[in-house]
Amino acid sequence: MPKALKKRGKSETVKDTRKFSLWNFWVSSTALKLLLIPAYVSTDFDVHRNWLAITNKLPLHKWYYESTSQWTLDYPPFFAYFEWLLSQFVPQRVQDDGCLDIVAVGQFGLPTIVFQRVTVIVSEILLFVVLQVYINKSHISDRSANFVVASSIVLSPGFLIIDHIHFQYNGFLFAILIASIVAAKHQRYLLCGFFFSTALCFKHIFLYLAPSFFAFLLRVYILDFSNFRFRTYNDLISMVRWKNLFKLGTVVLSVFAVCFAPFIYQLPQLMSRLFPFSRGLTHAYWAPNFWALYSALDKVLTLFFLKVPYVHKFLTQVVSPPLIPVTIDEIKTKLQQYNVGTKGLVQDVYFVILPQIQPKLTFILTLFYQILAVIPVLFSPSFERFVGSLTLCGFASFLFGWHVHEKAVLLIIIPFSFLVTTDRRLLTPFHLVASAGYVSLFPLLHEPQEFLIKLLYTLVWCIIYFSALRQVTKISSSVQRRVFFFDRFALSYIVLLIPLVIGVEILESLKWRYALLQKFEFAGLMIYSIYCSIGILSSWMGLSWLYNFDEPIWK
Repeated sequence: MPKALKKRGKSETVKDTRKFSLWNFWVSSTALKLLLIPAYVSTDFDVHRNWLAITNKLPLHKWYYESTSQWTLDYPPFFAYFEWLLSQFVPQRVQDDGCLDIVAVGQFGLPTIVFQRVTVIVSEILLFVVLQVYINKSHISDRSANFVVASSIVLSPGFLIIDHIHFQYNGFLFAILIASIVAAKHQRYLLCGFFFSTALCFKHIFLYLAPSFFAFLLRVYILDFSNFRFRTYNDLISMVRWKNLFKLGTVVLSVFAVCFAPFIYQLPQLMSRLFPFSRGLTHAYWAPNFWALYSALDKVLTLFFLKVPYVHKFLTQVVSPPLIPVTIDEIKTKLQQYNVGTKGLVQDVYFVILPQIQPKLTFILTLFYQILAVIPVLFSPSFERFVGSLTLCGFASFLFGWHVHEKAVLLIIIPFSFLVTTDRRLLTPFHLVASAGYVSLFPLLHEPQEFLIKLLYTLVWCIIYFSALRQVTKISSSVQRRVFFFDRFALSYIVLLIPLVIGVEILESLKWRYALLQKFEFAGLMIYSIYCSIGILSSWMGLSWLYNFDEPIWK
């Protein structure tokens, strides 16, 4: 031990002088993102190009009515204002390239691509700023762990794949959500309400996390149980901190007023754009959730009944129609007449054997599991419990929601990142959802030249951050109850993701040579959806168990 340290008394501590800065991460990641500018052009390029054109060329009251392109404006008004702001900086050369043309199908070249890519990179600076604040405001003993968490988010394969190759603005949008989480951590509850309301007005998918924010702010800021004794109904009234309720209500309602007031006479049209239930249960191909397994089971049963008719004949004696089709001919007719989810179409999917799923059922399931996640926050409103609730609300919406996109997995991974260093037992469910969730995004990049980028980047991220998180994660002082089977299952599952990805890529590269593979054009997407859904469902069950039965983690 150095003499300088020996001279310090036992009561003294050595100040950690390390600088936990994200500056180097921003420089290096920006260099990589600039190199990715010539990457493939997804349909989302034309989506956002069209939104730039709509907000720039049309008066505000026509934004949510314009439908020349199929990519109509379907984000809340704050994001529309954001697109309008970006459109004010479009150079003349980019305008001449067709960037601001309102047309059915955009015709644009490299100038438009460069401009839009750069806007994503610049807007993502907010994510680095918010996470740097999160690090700087951390207690000195937690700063190392929080630095690992923050850097894992800014270097997330999800943001790289979705924003900088496929093209969206999730880094900027999640920065606002993260700001609300950081404000909650530091007991800045008005700021928490302000930032979350702002995030909602930018991207309405954050509505899935609203129950957790509502319950948390209600419990820690509005209700006062310190001296509560229920004798009369007046005691219930005195339990409410009315001044705090007024202040928080004013902040939240002011944000929504600024956002929606200009569209007050167009709210029905705006809401129909934000919540298009006509799009069907599943996306163009299944997000890796419960409905992916449900859809797969329907396909297996359909094939089984067609190939083994006597099984169907036997079941009709036990299960009465219309629970299952009456005849084999009826099954064949349904396969010809309906979209059965094997053509990659954004339409309502028809199940041949299993019961049809209605939006109401998905809403009930989502709400039910979110209520289970929210109730503990009302009794124990710790920050850890709040983030656990946020994560489980993200899980519920992703696993059971209507028309879920693969990209929505970030609603789980990002909040979970702020929780994982709390206890080492949380590492296994986090590893599962992070690895399966990021791999499930691979089909977004279907060009061969992007294969090595997405595979190697995700693999390196997993190796580095799974190891780093393990080093900085706290080991609970309570009795360690570990389910070794679950740990080994998770490890085996994650390792098998590598041959799965390589195998699907080989299948995709050969499908144009063989007629049999062309017949099963979406087999690769189906494999991704089914396998990744197993990992995400397992992660949800693991976290749910810890959330409900390992109380010491959340105190």
